[in-house]
Amino acid sequence: MLLELKQSLNLRLQQQLVMTPQLQQAIRLLQLSRLELVDAINSEIVQNPALEEDQRPEDDTVAEERAISGEEPNLREVVDLDRAKEVTGDQQAAGEIDWQQWLDQYSSTAPSGGQKPSSNEDLPSLEQTLTAKETLQEHLMWQLTLAQMVESDRGIAVEIIGALGDDGFLAGERPCEDIAIRLGVSVDHVERVLLRVQDFDPAGVAARDIQECLLIQLRRQGNENKLAELLIREYLPELEKRNFQAIARKEEVSIDEVAEALRVVQSLDPRPARSFGEQDSIYITPDIYVNKVGDEYVIVQNEDGLPMLRVSKYYRNALANGMNGEAKSYVQEKLRAAQWLIRSIHQRQRTIYRVMESILKFQRDFFDRGIDHLKPLILRDVAEDIGMHESTISRVTSNKYVHTPQGIFELKYFFNSSIGRSEGDDVASASVKHRIKQLIDAEDAKRPLSDQAIVEILKKENINIARRTVAKYREALGILASSKRRKIV
Repeated sequence: MLLELKQSLNLRLQQQLVMTPQLQQAIRLLQLSRLELVDAINSEIVQNPALEEDQRPEDDTVAEERAISGEEPNLREVVDLDRAKEVTGDQQAAGEIDWQQWLDQYSSTAPSGGQKPSSNEDLPSLEQTLTAKETLQEHLMWQLTLAQMVESDRGIAVEIIGALGDDGFLAGERPCEDIAIRLGVSVDHVERVLLRVQDFDPAGVAARDIQECLLIQLRRQGNENKLAELLIREYLPELEKRNFQAIARKEEVSIDEVAEALRVVQSLDPRPARSFGEQDSIYITPDIYVNKVGDEYVIVQNEDGLPMLRVSKYYRNALANGMNGEAKSYVQEKLRAAQWLIRSIHQRQRTIYRVMESILKFQRDFFDRGIDHLKPLILRDVAEDIGMHESTISRVTSNKYVHTPQGIFELKYFFNSSIGRSEGDDVASASVKHRIKQLIDAEDAKRPLSDQAIVEILKKENINIARRTVAKYREALGILASSKRRKIV
């Protein structure tokens, strides 16, 4: 057997995407919401001594000219990013930046540090200005301190309040029995104290079920409508099904009497503790504005509250005066990180602007005439229009909001699947949802539209949609089925 050994040299060309830390930072900043971006910038300012906030106010005339001309805005950085890129082009490719050369071409008249501290010794501390929303338990315990109870009853009341869920109901299948066992008292004793707690505000709190909750409120109102009490005690399932005729026949009363009793029941709150569980209102600050000037639209980015960044003059001077060893490496590293952050933020703002510009081009009819004229649009359409990847468009449109003449919308709102028409162009799914809501809002409350009836109406309007799709859109809008929307008054 002959063995033959050969040596060979092969060359292979391969493309590979390397996720540098700078690229990772740019992608991370791109998908942040406005509030998250502000937090991220402030965090970087704290961590990087070479990065600081420029406190100089922008000239109002310049800002006004930008708004009128529609000039693409940026973060008003002091750093000239294009010039910095020219200086550092080859060196950056090699992984090194000649900061001395860059600083020679960098000029800034902004002062650094040394700001006179404001005299706020007399102001309260931050901790003293913070407030927390009162919880249900805190509200009930405050009332308990004002109630006249013996100590044994007070201890049981504390246990009852602690056993309440977020909805204000007593948790558990046999709550009174459980509390009695834990405290070593009789069930009757617990139930007597429970009646006292149920007299606390809000009315209906500490009930064991929805029926008891409504009856407590009815008693507290002093309402003597016996039929309303009967509806709560025996006919809650029928009320949910809107089976009013059956109730009237069984109780041998008129439909008008049932309607009057129903109004009383509907005035009660099945969730008495909702005000304590609700979150505070969330106020949306738009990332970008689309304003109509004459017949054209002007895109203006919202820079209010975004820190204006610059490289610290102190560190620039320190490096310019000559540094060696580890100190120089440290300063260069911090300067490099500061430059990349400013560049990444600039790129983020520019990308948002371009995406909004493309959306405006595709959805011009919406901006002119409203939601009924929203067109089908997918991420690929915008990606191909501005020469970016779909994943980038997805990141840009997440948690970003635009203020338009039609209201404030998330950028994702403008991307919709299409619904076919018998004739003409397809219509956006959001427009169909809006039309369904209009039809239901205008329906006869005594004879609400079924999903199939809505299908037939939309078909006459040249919109082809299945009944199950109508049901899906209706549920997405938080609208009940027709059987549960029926009213007798």
